[in-house]
Amino acid sequence: MMAGMPLLLMVAVLLQAPAPDDSRPASTNVLNAQYPRIHADGRVTFRLPAPNAQKVQLQPGGADNGLGKGPIDMTRDDKGVWTVTIPPAVPGFHYYWFLVDGVQVNDPGSETFFGWARQTSGVDVPDKDGAFYEARDVPHGEVRVRWYLSKTTGAWRRAYVYTPPDYDRNMKTRYPVLYLQHGAGENETGWTKQGRANLILDNSIAAGSAKPMIVVMETGYATRAGASPGGQAPPNAFEDVVVNDLIPMIDATYRTLPDRENRAMAGLSMGGGQTLQITSAHLDKFAWIGSFSAPMRNFDPKTSMNGVLNDAAAFNKRVRLFWIGAGSGEVAFHEAVKQLHTSLDGLGIKHVLFVSEGTAHEWQTWRRSLHDFAPRLFK
Repeated sequence: MMAGMPLLLMVAVLLQAPAPDDSRPASTNVLNAQYPRIHADGRVTFRLPAPNAQKVQLQPGGADNGLGKGPIDMTRDDKGVWTVTIPPAVPGFHYYWFLVDGVQVNDPGSETFFGWARQTSGVDVPDKDGAFYEARDVPHGEVRVRWYLSKTTGAWRRAYVYTPPDYDRNMKTRYPVLYLQHGAGENETGWTKQGRANLILDNSIAAGSAKPMIVVMETGYATRAGASPGGQAPPNAFEDVVVNDLIPMIDATYRTLPDRENRAMAGLSMGGGQTLQITSAHLDKFAWIGSFSAPMRNFDPKTSMNGVLNDAAAFNKRVRLFWIGAGSGEVAFHEAVKQLHTSLDGLGIKHVLFVSEGTAHEWQTWRRSLHDFAPRLFK
């Protein structure tokens, strides 16, 4: 009991005392930034000093997201600091920005990530089942940056290349390769910065569930040499970059197993569509296919994928893995994948269907997708 305080008065004081703050700065904050803050129950508090603003709103990235439907109004205090606490968010990484009197503004407290075709704020809400993409005390591979000159585009391009933990120790060992593509509005940095692909591979390899492999991540846009910047490039420009420039460069630079049985391709959203097009047109180069939330609104099993699904026996013989998946919260993509699953069953096409429960068209769906897909490869 507090010394000298009557019991009833002490109870009244305790009842009026604020609840202890169980929040902590998000892991995606810049150094020493206190906001955004993640609460123990998954709520997130955002804060922005803007004393001269008339209206400030939180805008989550897109309709399919785990932060809620935006824009979300924020409240101003007497010092001009605007704050909002949203209900418990879906675990995982979410893009967001502020609208300050209608103008898009990044959060100075957050790191930025290339998404929405620009550098964009992001917040990562912890997942109780997310140990598979966290840094753990296991052997770690490296993410290397490789510049190369593309004959297709006539320009220098940049690839991010993950090499497995033993790559620099076992100098005679050669490795299979996964080509892994990002989505629209993102670039080659996405799979490691937002997706944590390197940590997913590190943990899966350490657990013995995935084979050591090289993972190549390139930007999914290409304009042919001599074409006007911003002009309409033929749809196969990036396909030619992959087949004629990227694969030969990777095989010449790294210790790969340079044959179709040891080469896979996968991608998310736009990258999933590119994967379906490129692999089906070049089954002489790829035996493993992964489509994460690919746009399939006009997908016709008889004509899409260059018609390769018309001959189930030939497809099943050549393709070692055909993996399709989506999040249950990305309704249109989820429905399209389920319809494709039904069609493939009817055609007799062997495949794997994966659903990420509760997640939308966001990185948590694709982290989970890679975690399921990678251990199935090259076995």
